[in-house]
Amino acid sequence: MSYKTIQAACQQLKTQKSKLKIEDSTHPTLHTEHLKKLWDFCRTQARPQLEGLAQRIETSATWDDLVLPEQQRQVLTDIATHLRQKAKVYQEWGFASKGNRGLGIAALFYGESGTGKTMAAEVLANEFHLDLYRIDLNAVVSKYIGETEKNLGRIFTAAETGGVILLFDEADALFGKRTEVQDSHDRHANVEVSYLLQRMEAYQGLAILTTNLKNALDSAFLRRIRFMVSFPFPEAPSRTKIWQRIFPSQTPTQGLDYQLLGQLKVAGGNIRNIALNAAFIAADENEPVMMRHILQAAQREYLKLKRLLTDEETRGWY
Repeated sequence: MSYKTIQAACQQLKTQKSKLKIEDSTHPTLHTEHLKKLWDFCRTQARPQLEGLAQRIETSATWDDLVLPEQQRQVLTDIATHLRQKAKVYQEWGFASKGNRGLGIAALFYGESGTGKTMAAEVLANEFHLDLYRIDLNAVVSKYIGETEKNLGRIFTAAETGGVILLFDEADALFGKRTEVQDSHDRHANVEVSYLLQRMEAYQGLAILTTNLKNALDSAFLRRIRFMVSFPFPEAPSRTKIWQRIFPSQTPTQGLDYQLLGQLKVAGGNIRNIALNAAFIAADENEPVMMRHILQAAQREYLKLKRLLTDEETRGWY
């Protein structure tokens, strides 16, 4: 971010404070709000231009929204610690003086679709008031020699300028196992992976990669990942917790049995779809969300999954 941008942000904050005519020492809460406004303004001004290569995700998820085993949750907490303390460790404690290799905070989130990988990235972005950008790998990878590296270079350069979190969705498409060099295409693919690893190691932000297929990833790449977090398919107790948290406080509900809802053998992403569709069905009937609305929504979601609701899953519903 340029000095002029920061100066403009500070001037705007100063103007707002003058209008309020309030001393920060008297109202520390308002002082915190002013700092947040300043940060948000600076973040907006510094947003990278990544049209066609990445999509900015609006983040609102919090730690309370995440339902994960304690071990996985602890690794996410460790990632947050590295983000929070990186300036002290890298700059004040001198680790950056040893070179920029290995300073990047890279994390791999792996697990089935809908198990919370993207939500966890949103939680981290929201925690630190950072923008989250999902990388469109189809747009990044090019059949033309050198174009993929250019696209990746543009992404990392822009991300370093704006201070954002990068989310490489379905990373196995780009970080798959490197092949034995048999032709120029194989050699080109390996050069792309090597370039990407170099940029990730030098990137002093957080790069998150998600995949449904951890075993498809190159082992040399995995050795350079600082954090790896598995997102297991939720068992019934975890599904019950997800159901208990899925409806906003403003949503009218009636007679929901969360233990019974936890019998539905679907991941958190599917639970959200079912809850949302049930809310629309109930709203159209001008009623609170009830079990029968969720049953209708679940039947439609299962059609998408090419599955049928079993008697075991709906036992006790009727």
